[in-house]
Amino acid sequence: MLKNNKATIQKDPLFESVLNVFKQNPGKCYNYKQVCDLIDISDKGEMLTVEELLDNMVEEELINEMSAGKFKLKLKAGLVKGVIDLTSKGYAFLVSKETTQDVFIAPHNLNHALHGDEVLVKLSAQTGKKRMEGEVIEVTKPSNRIIVGVIEISENFAFVITDNKNMPYDIYIPTSQLKGATNGQKVSVKVAEWPMKAKNPIGEILEVIGTPGEHETEMHAILAEFGLPYGFPEHVAKESEKISDVIPEEEIKRRRDFRTIPTFTIDPQDAKDFDDALSAQKLPNGNWEVGVHIADVTHYVKPGDIVDKEGSSRATSVYLVDRCVPMLPERLSNFICSLRPNEEKLCFSAVFELDSEANVVNNWIGRTVINSQKRFSYEEAQSVIETKEGPMKEEILALDALAKKLRSNRFNHGAVAFDKREVKFQLDENNKPVSVYFKESKDSNKLIEEFMLLANRVVAEFVATKTGKPAKTFVYRIHDKPNEEKLHDFANFVKKFGYSIDPSGTQNTAKSINQLLSDLKDHKERNIFETLAVRSMAKAVYSTFNIGHYGLAFKYYTHFTSPIRRFPDMMVHRLLERYLDKKSSANEAEYEDYCDHSSQMEQLAANAERASIKYKQVEFLQDKIGQVFDGVISGVTEWGVYVELVDNYCEGMVSVHDLDDDFYQFDEKNYCLRGKNTKRSYKLGDEVKIQIAKANLAKKQLDFLMWSEDMKESKLQARIMAKNAEKGPSSRQDRRRSTGGKSSKKGKSKGSESSKKRHKR
Repeated sequence: MLKNNKATIQKDPLFESVLNVFKQNPGKCYNYKQVCDLIDISDKGEMLTVEELLDNMVEEELINEMSAGKFKLKLKAGLVKGVIDLTSKGYAFLVSKETTQDVFIAPHNLNHALHGDEVLVKLSAQTGKKRMEGEVIEVTKPSNRIIVGVIEISENFAFVITDNKNMPYDIYIPTSQLKGATNGQKVSVKVAEWPMKAKNPIGEILEVIGTPGEHETEMHAILAEFGLPYGFPEHVAKESEKISDVIPEEEIKRRRDFRTIPTFTIDPQDAKDFDDALSAQKLPNGNWEVGVHIADVTHYVKPGDIVDKEGSSRATSVYLVDRCVPMLPERLSNFICSLRPNEEKLCFSAVFELDSEANVVNNWIGRTVINSQKRFSYEEAQSVIETKEGPMKEEILALDALAKKLRSNRFNHGAVAFDKREVKFQLDENNKPVSVYFKESKDSNKLIEEFMLLANRVVAEFVATKTGKPAKTFVYRIHDKPNEEKLHDFANFVKKFGYSIDPSGTQNTAKSINQLLSDLKDHKERNIFETLAVRSMAKAVYSTFNIGHYGLAFKYYTHFTSPIRRFPDMMVHRLLERYLDKKSSANEAEYEDYCDHSSQMEQLAANAERASIKYKQVEFLQDKIGQVFDGVISGVTEWGVYVELVDNYCEGMVSVHDLDDDFYQFDEKNYCLRGKNTKRSYKLGDEVKIQIAKANLAKKQLDFLMWSEDMKESKLQARIMAKNAEKGPSSRQDRRRSTGGKSSKKGKSKGSESSKKRHKR
């Protein structure tokens, strides 16, 4: 037995590893077996030591025993660190790893903290209240505090009015700081200060973006809203121009040469940055050698140089409806590093020998030189697969067959089969959306996906298991098990429709979700079920602390295959080179910081992409006021129902106030609004007909009205006119009144992305 004193247990070599499990996951409970699994211990003697360490850590008040044999990090003095999630009503929630649910913060307890700020919160005594509450006592790290809005200029002062749902305050701008902005223009502004006695934050204009409603203005505004760039600083662009595209002969000699082996790329028709290529050749023994060749960006971009610093700051390319904002300057992303056809290119490669059942017989990882002989679009490669005719047909068909077996093996091992369609727009010469279509994943897409997944998995396995013990510092792509509460909610939901899933959180859960989605293949509500299933899952993030990837059913997984557009892949290339050269482990804390930043930037980029899609959806329906569409109820809240249109996936809301045939009440247990007198209900998944009533571009918001054949046209038109006559708080005075009083009761919701329960994130 271990002696029960702090000095002794801290000397145990397992102490730091065990404590780090809890420090890196402060809101989670673990038993000793889970801890052992996370730190890769299977020896029974060491497992017993871990069990004893946990008991001693409880006595030393390092961790708490939450229930029999389940432990969690001990929070000190009722203080919690986290990030502020501010609402349009003026109240906020603290999102923290240190708590099992979000902490409610009333407006008067925010103490001028703003959305995205990292803060220290003092928890309040919970006198019979179900939710945790607290007060901000310190802003430890302000967010970038960049706000986008329309400027209203008076004689002696100006305010920036924003429709951002996370900014309930207008920003005061001294007239001396207008920087050429004129009344009604869209601007980006940074909150410079907020004195304790001031009612509004004081800001400074960073940039005049343009006239509201213009395409370029709105796309730039979306990027600015999320703190994302839309161009490169001049010094970064100039530095990239200095990088030579000449490959020295001595560099080629240091690499494995694939220039004569059949090699090709498959990418979208309009792609310019070709990250990856595949080579394929049949071996004398009947197996196939498949090379996954990835652009060797880190050969050209060195740690700490100007381009590297810009790339690490951006961390990812950003994709809006009409453009890509690249992580790296165009000279690198579209030319030097891009694996363009009939050009010699430097790569970092993972090469596999696969038998007829797609089992990996051998693999090799290292630096290469290639020459892609063919650039396929997905459509061209799909044509070869379907017709069995065309260039490189032997290689394409062989890889397609192997990819199908790799995919089947993944699902047999418990991977989740999400296969959502992407919403795309056809834009005219003025960037107006003229149609909406869906990008579906076909065999050519899945071919590329499977070999990229294989390369990512094998590279992670190599570093974790083949470079020595303990495993060296590495960048993993991790995906935690689903949240139990969310899974049970989802299981209860599908049960009401006659379906079932296993809510245990094991790989059986994944198999049951796959079966559910398969059963719903030809149903209109499949997209709703799939969306809800996705929301029951954890978010995938980057970390040096590996817990595996639940959704893919991989014990080890990383991102190795897209260094042109993702900085974590560049980190992986550098670490891989380091360990292939038998060098020591990299600094874990430094790389964990990079991982956290990359995860945050990935989320910002995804939010910006969604905002641009939402804007174009509203713009697409703007000239269709009064038209009737088929829809499916995608979300139910106490303030209305969200409806997703069947033809184009555009989502809008029917306000409960516009359901004027009865008084409707929210039935949370049954995910519906139910009429008090008629007992008529609107529930998640219901097919309905709606009429477009209002399209608010500024708020990226669509208002719908329920439609039925027995409604008189005159009444419908009157309702639409009334809807468009409504005016929410828009002036500075109205907005200040609307956010200055007590906060309203937090709305409950089911289904819609815009109405998720915050404590169930």
